[in-house]
Amino acid sequence: MYKIIIVEDDITIAKTIAEYLRRWDYNVTYIKDFKKITEQVIQFDPQLILLDVMLPYYNGFYWCSEIRKLSKVPIIFISSASDKMNIVMAMNMGGDDFIAKPFDLDVLAAKINALMRRTYSFQGQVNYIEHNGVILNLSDTTVSYDDKRIELTKNDYKIIQILMENLGKVVTREEIMQRLWENDHFVDDNTLTVNINRLRKKLSEIALKDFIITKKGIGYMVK
Repeated sequence: MYKIIIVEDDITIAKTIAEYLRRWDYNVTYIKDFKKITEQVIQFDPQLILLDVMLPYYNGFYWCSEIRKLSKVPIIFISSASDKMNIVMAMNMGGDDFIAKPFDLDVLAAKINALMRRTYSFQGQVNYIEHNGVILNLSDTTVSYDDKRIELTKNDYKIIQILMENLGKVVTREEIMQRLWENDHFVDDNTLTVNINRLRKKLSEIALKDFIITKKGIGYMVK
């Protein structure tokens, strides 16, 4: 069942669209916290987004650009602000289509179905790991948090990836060294410590000072 998330601050409209699209066997939800739209999109992992232009806090163009940093998921703008400038802006920011309000629900469904057919096979749909607002982008090896982003080295990336893949678990030093250097028998144990400390320093630049926790004598985990 394909999933659709609706980013619309008029709850009546959002519920109406959701109820209608469920008749087409889509799994549909809508945003409730407009301060953390990107996080909710990541958690729901939709195959399509319906995005209004006029939203609380930040407009739909902003959120479209934020989502496009992480995913190629199809985005259809839905808005009463349907003048030429807004339509052009929507497309330039990464939108795939624009439907002016008020619209016929049958027309909306037809456009969604057509866009779904064209994009079933797109790549990079799930290309990140998210935990408590921290986003590891698997396609460009960056970490972002609270609108800040840092580039990772190869080893930085491998370390944080294995830790975020094992949320709630302690990853032993041996496991991490095996991932980094394939054969840990020929690597000085202090080398991993140096790499961890360097990664922690880098994470502190985006306010993630205590993101990696040391379990003395065992290994590491993320908070």
